[in-house]
Amino acid sequence: MNKKILAMPAVMIALAAHAQNGINSPYSRYGFGIMAERSLGFNKGMGGVAQGFRNKEQINIANPASYSEVDSLTALFELGLTLQNGNYKMDQLQQNARNTSFDYFAFQFRAAKNLGMTVGIMPMTNINYKFTSESATIVGNENITSAYNFYGDGGLREVFFGAGWKPLPRLSIGANASYVWGDYSHTMAMSYSESTAFSLARKYTADLSTYSLQAGLQYEQPVNKDDKIVVGATYTLGHKVNCDAYRQTQTLNSSTVETSSTDTLRNAFQLPHSIAAGVTYYRKNNLRVGADFELQKWSDCLFPYQQMSASTTDDQAYVAAKGLLNDRMKVSAGFDWTPKPEDRLHYFNRCTYKAGAYYSKSYANADLSGNISDKPYEFGISAGITFPIANRHIWRKEPRINISMQWVQTNIPYLNASTLKQAALKENYLRLCIGLSFNESWFYKTKFQ
Repeated sequence: MNKKILAMPAVMIALAAHAQNGINSPYSRYGFGIMAERSLGFNKGMGGVAQGFRNKEQINIANPASYSEVDSLTALFELGLTLQNGNYKMDQLQQNARNTSFDYFAFQFRAAKNLGMTVGIMPMTNINYKFTSESATIVGNENITSAYNFYGDGGLREVFFGAGWKPLPRLSIGANASYVWGDYSHTMAMSYSESTAFSLARKYTADLSTYSLQAGLQYEQPVNKDDKIVVGATYTLGHKVNCDAYRQTQTLNSSTVETSSTDTLRNAFQLPHSIAAGVTYYRKNNLRVGADFELQKWSDCLFPYQQMSASTTDDQAYVAAKGLLNDRMKVSAGFDWTPKPEDRLHYFNRCTYKAGAYYSKSYANADLSGNISDKPYEFGISAGITFPIANRHIWRKEPRINISMQWVQTNIPYLNASTLKQAALKENYLRLCIGLSFNESWFYKTKFQ
C-alpha cells in the first residue's frame, strides 16, 4: 500500500506531461482559453451536476464536502479521457477537427473516522487555434494585398489536495487546495504579397503559477425511511495572481527582423470569486436527480489588454484592466438510475443509466467595442452508462467503466469588420468520454481462527 501511495505523484506528473490539448477553437484566444469541465466519469453524462452528490464509491471533486462519504475499507482511483470531433462555422467558412485529451486523475481514501482525503490533477483551461484572415488590397495600391495570421497555444492545469469531514450526522464540510500553473502564447502576424514590404508581428505571452482555495458543505435531510435530499454549496476564493504578461513587437523585412521591442505588464491577472449551489433528491438507493447553479465573477478580474489608439502613429498601450471578461453563469440538471444495484443475476440491472443538460454564459468576451449586446453562450446535452466489471475476488469491489456521449454547441457573437454588423462563430462538439474507476479494498483486515 505504501508503494502505491508513493507512486501517485509520479503517475500524476506523467499523465500531465503526456496530456494532449483537447480543443482546436478560434474562441480559445480569449481570456485563459476554453474552460475544461470540472467533472469526473460519474457525472459527465449528467450535465456535470454535482453539488449535492455524495457516494462512498464515487469521487466528487466539485464539492470537497463529499469526500467524507468514502468507505472505511476503500481506496478509490479515477482517470479519464475524451475523444472529440469539433465543427467550426463562421459565415460561409467551415472546418472539422478531431482531438484527444486527458481529462483527470484522482485518488481518494479515508484518513480517519468521518474524514476522507482526495488528491488529483486535471486541466482548467485549454488554448489551441490557428487561422488566417482573408487577404485585403491596400488602399492606393491595389496590386498589393495584406493578410493576418493568428495562432496560439497553452492553458492552465491544477494539482489539488482536499479533505472532507463529517462533524455532525447530517452535515459535512470540506476544502480543496490547488496549485495552478500554465502558460499562454498568442501571435498575430501581418504580411504583404510584396516581399519587400515591411510586415508586423506581435506575440503575447505569460507564465502563470498560483494557488486556488475552495470550501464546500453538504447537508442531508431525510424525507422518509428510504428517501433524502442533499443540499450542497461551494465557494472558491478570488485573488490577484502575482505574474507578469509580455508583449513583443517585431518589424520584419522578408524574414529579417528589423526592429524588436518587449513590453512587460506587472501583476496582470486575477482569478475570480466563485459560488455554486445545488440540490439532489435521492430515491431509495437507485435514483438521484439533481440541479446546480454556478457564478464566476470574471468581470471583476484584471486581464491584459491592448488599448486601441485613435491615431495610427501613436503606439497602442498595453495595460491590465477590469471589465474585459464576462461573468460566467451555468445552470445544469441531471439524473442517474440503477434498476437493481444488488442484483447479481442480471448484469444490466446493475448498470447505471444517466442523462443531463446544461446552459452557460461564457466568461470570454469576443467584442470589446461595445456594439454587440448579445453574450456568448454554450448549451450541452449528455447521456451515459456505467458498466460494472465482474470481479472473481469477492473481497474486492467492482471496477467500473463510465461511457458518456456529449453534444455541445457554442455561439460567439462578434462585430464583422467588413460589414460592421453582428456575426457569429458557431461551434458544435460531439464528445466520447471514457472514465475508469477502481475500487480497492486496501484496509481490509483478514482474520484467521
